[in-house]
Amino acid sequence: MARAELLAPADVWLLVREHPVPLQGSTRELAGALTARFGARFAVWHTDEFVFGVRDGRLVLRTLAGLDVPAPKVVCVRQIPGSMRHDREVTLLRQLERMGATLINPLEGQLVCRNKVWQLQELGLAGLPVPDTLSYATAPPEGVVRVAGLDAPCVVKSVSGYKGRQVFLAPDVRLLQDVSGALAQETPYLFQEYVAHSHGRDLRLIVVDGETVAAVVRTSRDGGLASNIAQGGSAVRCLGDHPRAEALAVRAARAVGLTVAGVDLLFTSPDGYTVCEVNAVPGWRPEMTAVAPAITACVARRLDAWKPAEDVTH
Repeated sequence: MARAELLAPADVWLLVREHPVPLQGSTRELAGALTARFGARFAVWHTDEFVFGVRDGRLVLRTLAGLDVPAPKVVCVRQIPGSMRHDREVTLLRQLERMGATLINPLEGQLVCRNKVWQLQELGLAGLPVPDTLSYATAPPEGVVRVAGLDAPCVVKSVSGYKGRQVFLAPDVRLLQDVSGALAQETPYLFQEYVAHSHGRDLRLIVVDGETVAAVVRTSRDGGLASNIAQGGSAVRCLGDHPRAEALAVRAARAVGLTVAGVDLLFTSPDGYTVCEVNAVPGWRPEMTAVAPAITACVARRLDAWKPAEDVTH
């Protein structure tokens, strides 16, 4: 885009982290849908294009060339919460919220989803089924395993991992002890109940504005534990096949404060489910054609409901 186009005010943004890498996959599809719906009112921005702060008593957002950029009315955030940092991307999102932008998803929901334990806290408080899980603050992980009486097999996960990364299955107590002793103290992990009925298989549901709009059963490659597509898994569409799961996914998204969510459920039985985790920036398969239109319609509703910050009653 030319500089004049970049600096033109836009009501709707798609905010991404990668730059200058071209948009890919679900994010590219969503950008196309938003462009078709909002035209010149829509713009794509990258997090590395801004400086921001306070000048003359007001919050400002500027390009690296020092030119002011008006805050949009709605920002659709497409940066993975697990990789966000408080002193970088989170601070930019907070600046946009304080300047009056409506974020999809809200910052608070994204913060909850940055940490798998935070998610489980909210899901548990909402009375939703989740696997038994333990984590720690500053205790050494090998000490947690030694004194907490954890059972094996046990799933070990980084509290901030994403795309199926940093997930291990410890099949016995000895290996669980060995794994815990090798974990970096700087990166907290959680130790989670192994749901045998769902080994290598889960249910991914996309929830938008309180409605499940897509669902797939994902299956791992070569019988592995992780069924995430990014790890080589396969997916079969199943919207409407698991109504109880769809209702649970809506409740899970609401519990963690997300407008748009990818909810991963494990099978506890042929018709029973437990919430594995909730994702604030879900990806979806090309054949899941209802997702981008649903998010676009959600953005349009937020745009219609938007009010200037000074008109909002606190």
